[in-house]
Amino acid sequence: MSNSAQTTTSNSLPLPDSIPSEPVSWTTDTIHIELTPHALNHQTATTFVSSPSAGATVLFIGTTRDSFNNTPVSGLSYTSYTPLALHTLQSIASTVLAKHSLTKIFICHKLGECPVGEASILIAVSSPHRQAAWRAGEEALEETKKRAEIWKLEKFVGGEGVWRANRDGVMGVRVEDEGMAEETAGEEGNVVASE
Repeated sequence: MSNSAQTTTSNSLPLPDSIPSEPVSWTTDTIHIELTPHALNHQTATTFVSSPSAGATVLFIGTTRDSFNNTPVSGLSYTSYTPLALHTLQSIASTVLAKHSLTKIFICHKLGECPVGEASILIAVSSPHRQAAWRAGEEALEETKKRAEIWKLEKFVGGEGVWRANRDGVMGVRVEDEGMAEETAGEEGNVVASE
């Protein structure tokens, strides 16, 4: 990518122009995936996965929190290689849907600026029974963070910023598959479930 294809963030770190101006999505009757520069809407996720044959719906909302390792965070900014990330999310959703016999699955990730308190990822799943929904929701999240071609710039109060893969834990240290850190830098999650 040439330097002319980059924008500058408020702290002067380059941000590749790989953020679509409108949502990019792929949908079937049972799967919806999306990468979007717009604010995420959890109602859209739960409405999509709602079904009379589903006795359980699990919704995960990952939000930007205000600190990491006692360092104040001013926000996150996400970028991706959108065509490949969309393909990877299709693969994750299809695999999780089949493996857990889900009714439906919804994965949506924010691209661009994500201020403190704003949602960066939504994952919703529905299934006939709650155990499958819980397991599938967590697996979809972990696989998205592990495999999707999405990177984040974590911006700290005072202007410092760190680019890293979406799955990194401790600043500058890659999280291994086993024993993964419970919290990802600058991001916290909320889980809502119903049955």
